[in-house]
Amino acid sequence: MAGRGEIVYIGGYTAHSGGRGTGIVAARRDPDSGELTSLGTVAVAASPSFLARHPHRPVLYAVNELPDGKVSAWQVGPEGELTEIGSWATGGAEPCHLAVAPDGRFLFVANYGGGSVTVFPLDADGVPGERSDVVEHSGHGPDPERQERAHAHMVVPGVGGEPLLAVDLGTDSIYRYDLDAASGRLVPRPPRVRTPAGAGPRHLARHPDGRRCYVSGELDRSVLVYEADEDGVLHQRGRVDASDRAGHVQPSEIAVDADGRHLYLANRGVGTISVYSIGAGLPELVDEVETGGEWPRHFVLLGEHLYVADERADMVRTFRVDRETGVPMAIGEPLPIPSPTCVLP
Repeated sequence: MAGRGEIVYIGGYTAHSGGRGTGIVAARRDPDSGELTSLGTVAVAASPSFLARHPHRPVLYAVNELPDGKVSAWQVGPEGELTEIGSWATGGAEPCHLAVAPDGRFLFVANYGGGSVTVFPLDADGVPGERSDVVEHSGHGPDPERQERAHAHMVVPGVGGEPLLAVDLGTDSIYRYDLDAASGRLVPRPPRVRTPAGAGPRHLARHPDGRRCYVSGELDRSVLVYEADEDGVLHQRGRVDASDRAGHVQPSEIAVDADGRHLYLANRGVGTISVYSIGAGLPELVDEVETGGEWPRHFVLLGEHLYVADERADMVRTFRVDRETGVPMAIGEPLPIPSPTCVLP
């Protein structure tokens, strides 16, 4: 795997979840051109649909999005190769997101099917121990098909004393938890943030200023805008549309660029990336760019490039982002990847 460039990892769905992938794929990224060159499957795994890296150790983690949910971990070699460490049951069905605490001591998992959040302590080498907590959410939303029960969709670890945020699509809520580091257990920190009924909050992106954050509303085609008060409680400041396009719009990934000037949102169904400028007020739509596919599940911003994983088009597409306008433009040919759902630098 030796060569010039950076390694990115691509997770996706395998036959275990109706997908076409075989596990985690590695690709070499040219930081100048943005081009991705596939290095093939580097870890055979069951539906590794979301990936995360340890902040200090060469360890990669993945959820295994299965009815009997698991997380898996690999040692990352000097050339990007992966050596399996092990797998651990999450205690919840269909885990779909995971994140590591900034200090590298805990791994948090959102179990979509189980409507719960799992905590794993990590040792000095980043290896998970037995889970220390599983917190189950309860309730439902107005959508009888998608919100019949809790569906945890994202976990966002806090920094500097801020709580862990757990975004739950099924209950239209953002739960707040403090972590008891001694026991590895989550302690609710009220109040729970309730989104508009039927919004179906999926993912959350923080602004670099530490006060503002933006939430993709999967079920009502929205971007919800929040701002924290002096006590860190999030208050909704408004809502903007996810897309100007007609037809089915199902927002997925959301992110703010490094300098906090632009917000990006992927829209499944219409196959677009919406770009907003961020000022003192609500985000303003600058452009809506077609991805060339129908189902942009995830994307990541790396330098001046944006990489979009289109789950149904079986590709990862590269865009160059204009520094001034923030608008991405497709470059090169898409990288063929079966059922991709996550791109991780």
